[in-house]
Amino acid sequence: MSSIPRSFMAIAWRAEEETPFRPSRGFSHIVNHGEECSSSHLFKSTRKQEVLYFAGPIIVGAGPSGLAVAACFKNRGIESLILERAPCAASSWRLKTYDRLRLHLPKYLCELPLMPFPAALPLYPTKRQFLAYLDAYAAEFGLSPRFGVAVISAERDDSAGLWRLRSDTGEEFATRWLVVATGENAEPMVPAIPGVADFRGTVLHTSAYRSGEAYRGQRVLVVGCGNSGMEVALDLCEHNAIPSIVVRETVHMLPREMLGRSTFGLSTWLLKWLPVWTVDRFLLTVARLMLGDTASLGLHRPKLGPLELKSLTGKTPVLDVGTLAKIKSGSIKVRPAIKRITDRGAEFVDGRIENFDVTIFATGYKSNVPRWLKESDMFSEMDGLPRKPFPNGWKGPNGLYAVGFTRRGLVGASLDAMRIAQDVELSYKVEK
Repeated sequence: MSSIPRSFMAIAWRAEEETPFRPSRGFSHIVNHGEECSSSHLFKSTRKQEVLYFAGPIIVGAGPSGLAVAACFKNRGIESLILERAPCAASSWRLKTYDRLRLHLPKYLCELPLMPFPAALPLYPTKRQFLAYLDAYAAEFGLSPRFGVAVISAERDDSAGLWRLRSDTGEEFATRWLVVATGENAEPMVPAIPGVADFRGTVLHTSAYRSGEAYRGQRVLVVGCGNSGMEVALDLCEHNAIPSIVVRETVHMLPREMLGRSTFGLSTWLLKWLPVWTVDRFLLTVARLMLGDTASLGLHRPKLGPLELKSLTGKTPVLDVGTLAKIKSGSIKVRPAIKRITDRGAEFVDGRIENFDVTIFATGYKSNVPRWLKESDMFSEMDGLPRKPFPNGWKGPNGLYAVGFTRRGLVGASLDAMRIAQDVELSYKVEK
């Protein structure tokens, strides 16, 4: 046993027949920083399918949250294994976001632990600049995820005191510590609206939208009025499409900056000294002075203030980057909730019927954790989020952890990543 690298070994589960374990292709680059596996690393497994035991934590998901916790582990001398179903890191950012996307918050509020953004980058980095930062982050900490490995099942084996993972590659893994880093936005979410199947035009989710150039001159209905929906409508308008946006519920729209500072940064600073309701009142007063009465445009505000609403429901206020001016000018039309989709467009709850060429659902994403994690104590089976609210949702029972589920963006993910690494270190060094 001593000749086997500590990071990986095969262990037996419910003996069936004795077969030797040999590392599969791509295995050697994971073991001990690329150490080549030799015949001395064979370990007798007594099952037809070997289970690869990893002595450190296994992280499911190589998005910003997964990279952050892996870097925090590495900083504490803990090797981790990242399993990622996509062919690249940060696949949601890289493959499922529109071209004009920028960070909605200042870069200093979006940097991952242990590595700031380059000073030369603008305050709100572009999508490409953020991806370059993530690539540099992975390189800085020597992070090499296993790409193309989708975890289809993870469950606790109490008899062995381990988490057992099955992947779509046929490989099985085991670890004492499992970190769920698939995030809140793992799968696109599309509401069930009557008539969608009858629509003759193009239907897509914002995860498939890249640029308004493809829709020049077309009548486009954007369903959803969050930050993505508002920005997609603006992008369509700037590419000479004819956009309308569905505003089904109340929404808080705030200027991206107030008094020369980012709205979010200013809010964070004020909360150090003032209660939430006072800061909310301040934000709404300044927003009205800067943006005017949004209700007259069909954008009615919730009864709760933007920060209180975010804390209670996770609903993020819209930070205006130019959409409101287009709404005021009539270039972007605001429409109420949809009653049904017709073959040529949509009928709205106010009785209006309009024709559209394209329908884009900017209706957000959801967690996919309940689909593969066989556990219900830590994660809700309803929404796939931790049952305990922030800041206590990062730690579950029996070495189970969650990162990237705080509904507080990269700030929350970074805080949880540091907490997880510190907590795992306590038991990891005892094991070692």
